[in-house]
Amino acid sequence: MQKPQFPSLNDIRHARVRIKSFIHRTPILTSSAINEMAGCEIYFKCENFQKVGAFKARGAANAVMKLSDEEKAKGVATHSSGNHAAALARAAQIAGIPAYIVMPSSAPEIKKKAVKGYGGEIIECEPNLQARETTLEKVVKETGATFIPPYDFMDVIEGQATCALEFLEDEPDLEVILAPVGGGGLLGGTALLSHEWDEEIEVYGAEPSGADDAYRSFKAGKIIPQTKPNTIADGLLTSLGVLNFEIIRRYVKDILLATDNQTIDAMRLIYERMKIVIEPSCAVPLAALLAKKELFKGKKVGIILSGGNVDLGKLPF
Repeated sequence: MQKPQFPSLNDIRHARVRIKSFIHRTPILTSSAINEMAGCEIYFKCENFQKVGAFKARGAANAVMKLSDEEKAKGVATHSSGNHAAALARAAQIAGIPAYIVMPSSAPEIKKKAVKGYGGEIIECEPNLQARETTLEKVVKETGATFIPPYDFMDVIEGQATCALEFLEDEPDLEVILAPVGGGGLLGGTALLSHEWDEEIEVYGAEPSGADDAYRSFKAGKIIPQTKPNTIADGLLTSLGVLNFEIIRRYVKDILLATDNQTIDAMRLIYERMKIVIEPSCAVPLAALLAKKELFKGKKVGIILSGGNVDLGKLPF
C-alpha cells in the first residue's frame, strides 16, 4: 500500500492564502491567573471566534476552493450533525455552488438552522451511521456532488493546519501545543505543521476519558474504533480518521485524558477568568494540562480553543 503524501509547510502556506478571505485570523489570549494555577505560560488560540464558531471553517473552505470548475458546478455533499455541516454549507455559499448536507433527524434545531442559513440543502436520515452513509451515497449518485469528509481527508487536514501556522507565526517560541482530538483533523493538521515548522515542538492531543479511542489507538499502534462514547464533549464523539492516525502516530508526543468533571472545571475557569464563550470539547486540553501539570512546568504552551458553539441554556455549571 502506497504511503499517503502529506501536505508540506509550503502546501499549508498556500492553503492559508487560498482561504484568507473566507476566515478570521483569530486572536491569541492569555490569563495570568490561569498561568499561575498551571505553573506554565499558556497562550490560547481562539478558534471560538472563527467563522461558524469553530476551526472547521478552515478545512471546509480549503477543500471547496481546491475543487475544479467542473466539480464545483455539481456542488458538494457531506454527512454531519455538527460544525462541519455549517462550515461546508458556508464555504459552498461563498463559492456560489450547491451544498447537500445529510443530517440525522435528531440533530439539534440550532445546527439545522445554521446549515439552512448558509443555503445548504438538508437531507434528513435516521440517526445512525449506516443511514447517514447510505443516504449520502444516494445523494452523491443523484447529484454528482463531491463528498467532502469532515476530517479524514487531505484537503481538510491541510486547511485545519493553517490554525497552527498562524499560531506559530504569532508566537514562534511555543515549546508545546495542545489540541483536542475527535476525528483528528485539527490534531493531525497541528502535528503536521508543527513538525514541519520545528521538530522540537511537542504536540499533545487531549481527549475525554469517556471517548478515548484516539488514546487507546495511540497506545496500541492501531486504530481501535470508538464504541458507545459517553462525554459532555459532544464535538469529540467520533472515531479517529485513518489519515489522521498516521500523522498522529508519527508526530504527536502523547494523548492525554480528562474526565468530564475536569473538563467542566476547566470550561468554567475559562468563562470566569477569560470572559469568553467556549464549548465543552474546547476545554478538554486545558483540563488535561491541569491534570498533568508536571509535564508542562515552566514551559511556553499553546492551546487551541477549537470552538464556541454551545447552547447557553444548557451550560454544565
